[in-house]
Amino acid sequence: MNAPATLVRKASRQTAKGPQDPAGPGQGDLAALRFFALRTVTNARRYAEALRVFKPDEFGTGPATPSPAHVAAVNLLLKEARARQRVEERKLVAVASRVTGPDDALRNALLSLKERNHMLAGESEKLWEFYLNLFSQRRGPMASMLRGIDRIALDCYQAVYLGLGRARSIPSPAPFAYVETGFGPATFRRGVKLSKLGARANPFPLVKIPYHRLVNPWSLGAIPHEVAHNLQSDLGLWDIMPRQIGQAFDKAGLPKRNAAVWMRWHKETYADLAGTLLIGPAYVGALMDVVGRSREQTAAYSDEAVHPTPIIRVPLNLYLLEKMGFKKDADSFRAAWDALYPAKSWEAIPAWVRARLPHQIATVVEAICMTPMPHYGGRRLFDVIRFELKHAQLTQEAAERLETGLSTGVLPERFLIGAARLALARGKVPAETISRNFYATLERS
Repeated sequence: MNAPATLVRKASRQTAKGPQDPAGPGQGDLAALRFFALRTVTNARRYAEALRVFKPDEFGTGPATPSPAHVAAVNLLLKEARARQRVEERKLVAVASRVTGPDDALRNALLSLKERNHMLAGESEKLWEFYLNLFSQRRGPMASMLRGIDRIALDCYQAVYLGLGRARSIPSPAPFAYVETGFGPATFRRGVKLSKLGARANPFPLVKIPYHRLVNPWSLGAIPHEVAHNLQSDLGLWDIMPRQIGQAFDKAGLPKRNAAVWMRWHKETYADLAGTLLIGPAYVGALMDVVGRSREQTAAYSDEAVHPTPIIRVPLNLYLLEKMGFKKDADSFRAAWDALYPAKSWEAIPAWVRARLPHQIATVVEAICMTPMPHYGGRRLFDVIRFELKHAQLTQEAAERLETGLSTGVLPERFLIGAARLALARGKVPAETISRNFYATLERS
């Protein structure tokens, strides 16, 4: 690491002598060349040294701040990035100290290594900035709301892992929520490589929430949906589920062409059905709010879409809702959906996709929810998690408490989404009161 200092001394001596005539092709002003090499290695060294990890308490010490596990996971990524920078920096130093010699290949190597260092520096800084922005949100006015989303996401995870037929290793760190502009929520799975992280693996589930959803908690049915994507991945079902759907369609005598469509839709279908199992009717109502757009857009079919055609998503979940014992709610939702999207609206969907659609829906639900799997410890997803009629009674009571600000006690955090929707429907208090009490309840529960 003494090379930069050596280059400084050489550059200073050369400058003191004044300009030199070229000694031959490529010799030029050696002082300027040495100083160029000096700046190159100094910048690389200082950047590698400055790429610091985050301190455990850097973003505060309150309950909304990143947990030690989250900070440690990110710091591991930063240390790996810094180690890569150090390797390239040493290569750069070794070449920079010799560029004033007659070998033009060394000068070309210097430029290539400089470019490589610059690229790695940009990737590392992008990684550092991404998590700095995420963690810094926990110091501002959204901190308690994001902590509330964390708790709902964690409750969904706990419900599934405690419902498994056999114990599985505990996934950690837990999901982490953050705000980002955009129309809809999204998630980044644990272990998936992200371009914004320099193609490095994301160390924990990230749940992205647009601000307009955050301030309207009755619209947060998306949280169970996004968490379900991570559950499908953590449980090892990402590659298995498409095959299971395909086999179910073969067994049911349904066309392979239709099976291929539902296999392509498997991730979003799984997340929808798991969301309904986690919070019941509230999920279907929230789904209607999201996919209920213009008739043209809601019925627009695409051969490449990973989401089921929006007009199909609601009947899919209504079928499961009936299986869960909520026929009255399902009938009410269906009547509203049919009024919004009468039979003529469905004509935009290809006839072969619509053919025997109820049979297709029943087969998909059977494959995803009603089939025992070793990943669930020999149970069905329908048995691992299920919102029941007794839970609906608890949610109704919680809605009344949200209106007055009373504690909801031991109520699972995910049920508060339904409670907020019921309180809004009752119309006894302003929406602002429901939202305020919703997050206050999550903060103290």
